[in-house]
Amino acid sequence: MPRRLIRRRRPTPTSEPTPGDAGAPAEGDEVPAEVAAARAPQPQPEVGADWPFWGGDTDATRYTPLDQITPQNVSQLERVFEYHTGDLPEGTAEGTYSPEVTPLKIGDDLLMCSAMNILISVDAATGDENWRFDPGVPNEAIPYGATCRGVAVWTDPEAAEDEPCATRVIQGTLDAKIVAVDIADGSPCESFGENGTVDLWQDIGERVPGWYAVTAPPVVVRGVVVTGAQVKDGQAEDSPSGVIRGFDARTGELAWAWDLAAPEENRNGPPEGEVYTRGTPNMWTTATADEELGYVYLPMGNSAVDYYGSNRSEAENEFATSLVALDATTGEEVWHFQTVINDVWDYDLGSQATLLDWQGTPAILLPSKQGDIYILDRATGEPLTPVGELTDLPQGEIEPDYISETQPYSEWHTLRMEPLEPKDAWGATPLDQLWCRIQFHRANYQGYFTPPSSDAPWIQYPGYNGGSDWGSVAVDTERGIIVANYNDIPNYNRLVPREEVEGVPIYEQDERGTGPEGAADPQVGAPYGINVNAGWRNPVTGMPCVAPPYGGIRAIDLETGETVWDRPLGTARRNGPFGIPSYLPLNIGTPNNGGSVVTAGGLIFIAAATDNLFRAIDIETGETLWSDVLPAGGQANPIAYEVNGRQYVLVTAMGHHFMETPVGDSVIAYALPE
Repeated sequence: MPRRLIRRRRPTPTSEPTPGDAGAPAEGDEVPAEVAAARAPQPQPEVGADWPFWGGDTDATRYTPLDQITPQNVSQLERVFEYHTGDLPEGTAEGTYSPEVTPLKIGDDLLMCSAMNILISVDAATGDENWRFDPGVPNEAIPYGATCRGVAVWTDPEAAEDEPCATRVIQGTLDAKIVAVDIADGSPCESFGENGTVDLWQDIGERVPGWYAVTAPPVVVRGVVVTGAQVKDGQAEDSPSGVIRGFDARTGELAWAWDLAAPEENRNGPPEGEVYTRGTPNMWTTATADEELGYVYLPMGNSAVDYYGSNRSEAENEFATSLVALDATTGEEVWHFQTVINDVWDYDLGSQATLLDWQGTPAILLPSKQGDIYILDRATGEPLTPVGELTDLPQGEIEPDYISETQPYSEWHTLRMEPLEPKDAWGATPLDQLWCRIQFHRANYQGYFTPPSSDAPWIQYPGYNGGSDWGSVAVDTERGIIVANYNDIPNYNRLVPREEVEGVPIYEQDERGTGPEGAADPQVGAPYGINVNAGWRNPVTGMPCVAPPYGGIRAIDLETGETVWDRPLGTARRNGPFGIPSYLPLNIGTPNNGGSVVTAGGLIFIAAATDNLFRAIDIETGETLWSDVLPAGGQANPIAYEVNGRQYVLVTAMGHHFMETPVGDSVIAYALPE
């Protein structure tokens, strides 16, 4: 494989900061006991009765050892409670809600954020509200969507159990803050930042609401809160930095910054009067913490201008669309693994990576938007499964000197389907099919690395929703099965010459649009804007120009990488031409957003699809054994937990503007009858 895909520095993991590290004392100074304790590997709660991490357990497997609910009794599941957050779109927030929230369960309580970052605690058995804290995020802060996927929890190893904020709930917000509150009553942790808040706009540059926002839960590793941010795509090369920062979980002080274009110069923040390097790749999704090694694994996106790359720096090219391992105590890079070279397809890494033991080696499993699944040595980044190299790829006419002639791909497993052919063009009627066939022949298409073009549109397949997206995969570590839901639908794109660009960047907008990402992005600073038809939809019927299924779910043997079963995910009950629901129960496979939870009882629970159903699927066969109609879209990861010996399964049904599912505010828990 190309050596440029791996870069290793391999510092020895430490249990406390070393002299010269960011936030560490100078040589000769004594390390404060509380700092040493916080930076040491922390005891981690186990998943089972609780769901203490966004990914379920410390390894982000989305697997629970609970087995009370089985294929034999799952048909008896009933709703135990339905809690309403009360957070529904008003005014300028109409048409922008996509909450995607997955609660944590710790002790007796569920801990969550709403779409607009209201922190909430409810009783895990009854759904009764314990407390709420509203940080007051304004509508103008919403980027593409009002999203808060979840929160993190940290317990101070030096604090007394009854001390205020001994255990705290931490979230990132749409208006770019980190907020920490007491798990007991929701009161702000006054010693964290300024009255419980750290301002992430510090050293980013001019505040433009909606351009820089946090939508994913932070991770806490070795006492450091690590977060990236979503930088709204396609606006300008001079976008806010994609810097990753670590903050002391106790005080909120900056522990380190990783600015990929100036890692040493900006380790402790940029010099006075300067900002972190603008326009660099960012991490909008969820990182993975490795307490044992003291590493944090970052799935990185690509640069601020997604679909044109000739103006990018060498540092951008090196780290874009890569999984990056940092030492969480110092912010220094350890290794990185790149999945796309010179990415001009918006194939950023959206999935949280999963830690596992693979054939005796501590490993990390990485899914990608183009469908490839890699397994790497988590200490070095070396591939443990075969990685091949595509060669002689088309360079196109726009950037022939920039588009890479080679790309890596997984020889172990991919969710990617066979390339499209003209006969795959499809429509609801013969006339629609003919129109789509003509559009196919008008477009450039030479496989999934077809270069962007302007003289004619180009077909991107898979589209930018994957493959695998932020919902990530689930891994049944006992059965040795990976569960991966995926999208299987193209985009139809065109680079728009500068003189034809009609869209204006976010910093010049009077009103915020609610269209899909890339629909009319100006890409200021590049010679082209971008227009993306997400899902390649017929403008008259609204139906895709390819035949279903548009999404599926697959079980993969963890040992061999072979497919165990694969099936469409989602029925036609809420889908049809002109946006009119067909109400047909046909399992056509719809686009989906959100992941699954797998249980020791042998079940997969998943919503995600656009038919508003919450399903239980037999992990051995792929058969749907139970389903329930949700009051809104279920574009969120479910969880499983236990209270007083009773197993619950829970999902939030809050809808999604981009997926065109109804918006709501429901948190719904299920269990077997008592």
